[in-house]
Amino acid sequence: MHVVITGVNRGIGRTLAENYQARGDKLTGTARDGSAQVVLDVTDPAQHFDVAAHLGDQPVDLLICNAGVYLDKGQSIDGYPADMWTQSFAINVTGVFLTVQALLPNLRAAQGKVAIISSTMASHTRAPGGSYIYRASKAAALNLGRNLATDLRDDGIAVGIYHPGWVLTDMGGPEADITLDQAAEGLIERFDSLSLETTGCFENWDGRAHAY
Repeated sequence: MHVVITGVNRGIGRTLAENYQARGDKLTGTARDGSAQVVLDVTDPAQHFDVAAHLGDQPVDLLICNAGVYLDKGQSIDGYPADMWTQSFAINVTGVFLTVQALLPNLRAAQGKVAIISSTMASHTRAPGGSYIYRASKAAALNLGRNLATDLRDDGIAVGIYHPGWVLTDMGGPEADITLDQAAEGLIERFDSLSLETTGCFENWDGRAHAY
């Protein structure tokens, strides 16, 4: 199986990459800092073109849109500068769409799957306040995934949206609930089970359906 993962330089992306490599899958990892096989700033259309050129006509069985940022962590209500909104949406939303768009021929060739890493903070039924930019961007990524699931069904491409858990990473912080290994193992199980029957799902790392 050929797996493409964005943002493999740290956190969940790196641990997912390590797990797929350990089980013998072919991996293409991207990172904007040059630490992966392929350089990709997901906000840069030209770099998406370069990734597509690097892959050529190789089928992609699974695309994991993992690259993301949480720039507004700790902001107060009088914060949230406009450029923070712009940068966050460029990475967390537009970047996901550009990645899927660039690799559509490869996904179609395999009738592959797309996994979008969103967050419990995307849920409109759970709104404890704060983190407005991150919450809004992840809600938009969820909406994007749901609509892609509709449009790509006829191509045989399933799309799932996932909450990876509150994970012990730089983003998740030291109070988080689960380890990187737990999150990665659970997510891989979810991705393996994704199909056209479940396309459009919003699930937790442990398989529970997530509230929208």
